[in-house]
Parts: sequence; structure tokens; C-alpha cells
Amino acid sequence: MAIDSHAHLEMMEFDQDREAVLTRAAEAGLEVIVTVGTTLADAEKAVALAHRYASVYAAVGIHPHEVKGINGDTYDALRVLARQDKVVALGEIGLDYFYEYSPREVQQRCFAEQLALAGELKLPFIIHDRDAHEEILAILKNQPLPLRGVMHCFSGSWAMAQECLRLGLYLSIAGPVTYKKAETLQEVAQKMPLERMLIETDAPYLAPQPFRGKRSEPAYVMETAGRIAALRGVPVAEIQEQTAANARRLFALPARSQA
Repeated sequence: MAIDSHAHLEMMEFDQDREAVLTRAAEAGLEVIVTVGTTLADAEKAVALAHRYASVYAAVGIHPHEVKGINGDTYDALRVLARQDKVVALGEIGLDYFYEYSPREVQQRCFAEQLALAGELKLPFIIHDRDAHEEILAILKNQPLPLRGVMHCFSGSWAMAQECLRLGLYLSIAGPVTYKKAETLQEVAQKMPLERMLIETDAPYLAPQPFRGKRSEPAYVMETAGRIAALRGVPVAEIQEQTAANARRLFALPARSQA
């Protein structure tokens, strides 16, 4: 059994076949999918899906692309959502300097504010980091340690991975680890402590190599687990089971018999 620790089942890309996607995930051996809101509207959808499906849990937060629209009412709404049953994290939050759909200074301020909100709500956080490694680390180092959160779709170097691990973070490995030229990510997946690793799809994005260029879906997390197992020279079941245990620990998910 495995856990897809980060997907976006609430997005419109799944509106036509969401039930079939969940069926395929179960058939592939997934016990839990964490679906992650990136806007207030999508966070509401994520929570609704978690209430509807036993295998789905939700995270709620405002993606760095969207933080230019945040105000006090947004945080009040997030507080209400975050206290709903089956909401297990605040996220995804962070910095994105690749697109810069929101100004950098606004991203930095809102990232710090949402980290504080996670602390207030006693929830772990899910971090989005694209082309902002140094700034992410600088903001995180101003937080009380150890940190309770995960670097989603980790894209940094082994040196950065070590910094994140020292801060207490988990690292989540996604489909790009299966790509031929992803040597840096493969190094991280091979060297990092398995007890601090999560796996994810980021569906509908970042489909692993056999499905690259197509819509990703949670069942494909097994491809990522298989590649990590090959890199580490261990049975794939070990990767599936340990990363699932890690996700249960971080997100306070029920034990397998209750999931």
C-alpha cells in the first residue's frame, strides 16, 4: 500500500472522470490521497472531496501564484476550512520565482503569514519552492525549530536537501525522479534518509516517464516508488510502506486498518 502525499483532485482536469481516477488509484494499491488546495475556492472543493471519499484527505492554503489577492478575510476563511474534519495540512504555500504571478515581496510576506497560521492551527505545512531555494530557507530558518512540514516536489540539490533535513522537514519526491536527465533529484532520492521521504504525483502535473506529457493521476505514484527503489537497491514494497508510514506520521493520518 502507498500514499500519494500531494495531488490536486479538486482541479477541473478531473471533473470528467474523478470516480474512475479514484478507482484506478485503489486498484494500484493506494490507501490515501492528500488533495491540496491552491486557492480558497479549490481548498473548499478539496475539503468537500475529503468528506465524500474515505481515501481522500485535504490540505488548504493559498499558492504563491495567488497570494496577490490575499486579505484578512482569506485567512479567516482558511481558519474555518482548516478546522474541518479530514484537513491534515496547510498548503500549498511558499515562493515561486519562475513565473512571479505575484510580486516577490508579497509572496515572502504571505509565506511567512501562512507559516504562522499553520503554527496557530497546529497543522503541518506543505511548501512550494520554485527557483527560490535561498529565500525559502531564509524564511524557514526564522521559524521555531524543528519544523513540521514537507518540501513538496523537491527540486533542490543534495546540499539543500541536507539543510531542509536539518530543519526537520520531510522531502517529497515526485514524477521527475523518473526522468533520464534528473540526476540531481535522483541523487537526493538515493542519499536521503528513507524515514524522511514522502512520494507524490502532483497530479494532474508532472506525470512520470511512462506517461510523460499526459495528465498525471495518483495511481502513477507507483512509478515514482519503483524508480526510487531501483536507485536505492531495495524492494519497491519497502519504499511504498515506509513513505506511507511517514505520511501518516506527518499528517496524523489514521492507521492503515482505519484508512
